[in-house]
Amino acid sequence: MYTLSSKLKLTAIIFMIVGAIGLIYGFIAAPSTLEEVEEMMAAEAHHGGGHGEEASHETTTHDIETTHNASEQTHNETATGDNHEADSHEVSHAEHVFHQLQNKPWAAVYVAAFFFFMIPLGVLAFYAIQFAAQAGWSPVLFRVMEGITAYLLPGSLIMFALLLLSGFHLNHLFVWMDPEVVAHDELIQGKTGFLNVPFFLIRAAIYIIGWNVFRNLLRKYSLKQDESDNNSYYKKSFRLAAGFLVFFIVTESMMSWDWIMSFDPHWFSTLFGWYVFASMFVSGITVIALVTIYLKSRGYLEYVNNSHIHDLAKFMFGISVFWTYLWFSQFMLIWYSNIPEEVTYFITRIDDYNLPFFGMLVLNFIFPILVLMNSDYKRVNWFVVMAGVAILVGHYIDIFNMVMPATVGGSWFIGIPEISAVLFFGGLFVLVVFTALTKVPLVPKRNPYLKESKHFHY
Repeated sequence: MYTLSSKLKLTAIIFMIVGAIGLIYGFIAAPSTLEEVEEMMAAEAHHGGGHGEEASHETTTHDIETTHNASEQTHNETATGDNHEADSHEVSHAEHVFHQLQNKPWAAVYVAAFFFFMIPLGVLAFYAIQFAAQAGWSPVLFRVMEGITAYLLPGSLIMFALLLLSGFHLNHLFVWMDPEVVAHDELIQGKTGFLNVPFFLIRAAIYIIGWNVFRNLLRKYSLKQDESDNNSYYKKSFRLAAGFLVFFIVTESMMSWDWIMSFDPHWFSTLFGWYVFASMFVSGITVIALVTIYLKSRGYLEYVNNSHIHDLAKFMFGISVFWTYLWFSQFMLIWYSNIPEEVTYFITRIDDYNLPFFGMLVLNFIFPILVLMNSDYKRVNWFVVMAGVAILVGHYIDIFNMVMPATVGGSWFIGIPEISAVLFFGGLFVLVVFTALTKVPLVPKRNPYLKESKHFHY
């Protein structure tokens, strides 16, 4: 049975403490008055522009489609040379930057919370697929998967808390939750039957309850199978996994519309649910590989061999290609059709988020392709770890690119709140996962495919 080392536990706790301190600082440092933002913008303009001047000229999707319809009309009227209305536009822009900077620590928390939440959800889907497919190679990895999915409950509760705080208007992350914006936006008004706070939170509760119930039942049946003298609990797991996958396909897509795509309520993509799924799936499989390699290096998982690592690396490689296919399909069709309501989404990210937008393509596609294409390299642990770290960083940036343009616009940068949020949730993730791994033996006892898995070679 695995024993959590005091060094790993201490490291996770230190990360959480440092992250919490950084997040508190991020919220305190966010401007609290409009006057602070005006002074900051004036000071930056006086010193030759810099970030403040860039932000003053950036037009985000959020700007075009949501919060500033009224202010854009004011801007058009200033073309007549009316100085009073020009001053009014400057105040309106300062208010917009003020909301962006107030959103920044909230958005940093949201990105990190969602990133670490989607990992156990992706692992749970992969775990269910193993049962539904009656896979023979993977049972020696089941306890690792179960340990990672232990974070699903705290991760999903944190996400629900953030959604609840947004619903109570403690932040301005979801623009469609602002009654003043909806009152002046006919397109959002047409979506209020779906995009309204009560229904939004009810849907979130259904997703979270469903995922956690399925996870706990699969874990329960897995442990009971260890003590059973027949395969009855494995058969129950098989049926449950098949049912979960149907539920998951529907709820994961709806979750991605609600929790990510609705940041840009004027934009939509029919591929978006699959796109988010690919991101969470490859991230989850990557974490399975990294945790497995770590445990193997500590002398555990004696039956895991290079063939198991090779298969995990194949999934990392294959799903990275699948993610790229979905990214390109979504991007190419929208860019080629050049419909203003759709292409604005990518123009904003290319113009204002150029480095993270194209950087994630290198990390999520080019790097895994180059490192993991060779079959022999998939059996080399440090190659898999190197590719895995790049994949996880790349998909964090992918979530960053989905959330930040609509919430902080041109006022983004990787600062203390972003780094602190990753440290806090990363530390919590490690603590929860590795504590769960200590609860039961790392090798299941009565899985009908266990012998095949132990002797898995090719």
